[in-house]
Amino acid sequence: MTLQVELVVPEGEIWSGPAELVIAKTLDGDIGVLTNHTPVLGILVEGSVVTIRPETGEAGEQDHQDADRPGGRDIVAAVGGGFFAVADNRVSILAHEAQLGRQVDAAAARAALEKALQEAADSAGGDEEPADVRYFRALLRAAGEPDDRA
Repeated sequence: MTLQVELVVPEGEIWSGPAELVIAKTLDGDIGVLTNHTPVLGILVEGSVVTIRPETGEAGEQDHQDADRPGGRDIVAAVGGGFFAVADNRVSILAHEAQLGRQVDAAAARAALEKALQEAADSAGGDEEPADVRYFRALLRAAGEPDDRA
């Protein structure tokens, strides 16, 4: 028995398929889901990363591009908040925004991060990073780029 996973955003489906494992960060903490997990409903942390381990032999050809990266054949996606639900071996990841790590243009994400950091510094609005900064950092992590936090 496997998990049936769907990662969707308002515009449509990002990824779906059978998986062995899903790891996500919710406001209540990190959660790892295997088959027959008890039902869960959680709120995804803005600017976090979701990891999906496709069922053995089920990864699509594009997924094999990640074989030389940390996590090997895992599918890694940056998410900009949303919901995480588990019931009856189905995992639904309903994100406000999301992108698969293998599709991230790291140079563009880094440039967007730099711009967002500059805008945040100019507005000096509190101790917490703005949601867009956290999302751009998540994009870089999903793409396998190092986190250059000071």
